[in-house]
Amino acid sequence: MPDTPAAPQHDTSPPRVIAFVLTPGYALMSLASAVEPLRAANLLAGRELYRIRFLSAGGGFAASTAGGGFPCEDLAAATADFDIAFVVAGGNPLRYEDPALARALRGLHARKVPLGGISGGAAILARHGLMANRRFTVHWLHIDALQELHPDLAVERALFVIDRDRFTCAGGVAAMDMMCAIIAARHGADFARSVSDWFIHPRLRAAGEPQQLDPARRYNLHHPVLESVVGMMSSHLADPLSPAQLAQLSGASLRQLQRLFRDHLDRPMMQFYRELRLDKAEELLEQSSLGILDIALSTGFSSVAHFTRGFAARFGEPPARRRRKIRGG
Repeated sequence: MPDTPAAPQHDTSPPRVIAFVLTPGYALMSLASAVEPLRAANLLAGRELYRIRFLSAGGGFAASTAGGGFPCEDLAAATADFDIAFVVAGGNPLRYEDPALARALRGLHARKVPLGGISGGAAILARHGLMANRRFTVHWLHIDALQELHPDLAVERALFVIDRDRFTCAGGVAAMDMMCAIIAARHGADFARSVSDWFIHPRLRAAGEPQQLDPARRYNLHHPVLESVVGMMSSHLADPLSPAQLAQLSGASLRQLQRLFRDHLDRPMMQFYRELRLDKAEELLEQSSLGILDIALSTGFSSVAHFTRGFAARFGEPPARRRRKIRGG
């Protein structure tokens, strides 16, 4: 931690009230990454800059997936004197239903309370029409499914997005980057860096940095042609490229590509491509309510029968059975 933390820029206004609305299945790490920078800001400033409140639909103790949690106020009964209210969600927010939460969030919007989402929180806001005409982000696991369900939304693959009265981040440690950006806007960049340093987080990441490793790092690739081809495959899942197209676009011969995939990834090139598409299909099956045909078409399969055969070969069961298991049917 720094020996002489930077002081916040002079600000005599009352503490900002930051509310965290906890939903079942939220991740403790995402919440802590958002709350702890505010606590550290108070500590380093020697006074209360931020006041933290925990709420939930119905109130009571809200447990995280790790078991720990927080006692919460009932959101419906709480005073709405929030400077920002963040919805914190994990699990599958695209299937999360809670009419009381929906009413409360719409009520906050009607009272012009700025809203935010952490991890899957923005997906809940989006499902209730509260992200219209706003740029935002969610955890990468939910992006494709959300775009399939709501193609008109301006969802981005960013660490965090601040668009006027909406504050969203991908969750995990991205929440710390977003909170430090909020702190910097009010108390200066030097003070925000002191907060970040407090947590041995020496580099404040920019909002637009990617959430996931690029294909080269994800698959530990060290050959430029292979990196290029896997990148093209990853961006052409619904409209798969042919072997000839991959060779032409990469500037390599088809024989060279086949050899590179066998030597570096231990499988034929088109088998690797098919596995990429099926892995995305599994993600959409678990994270969205899209029909089997729509999932098949979204991952480059021409028919449900073709998709089902490939899915069963890779995962040991057909997609319809996998979905029933997920939904407890």
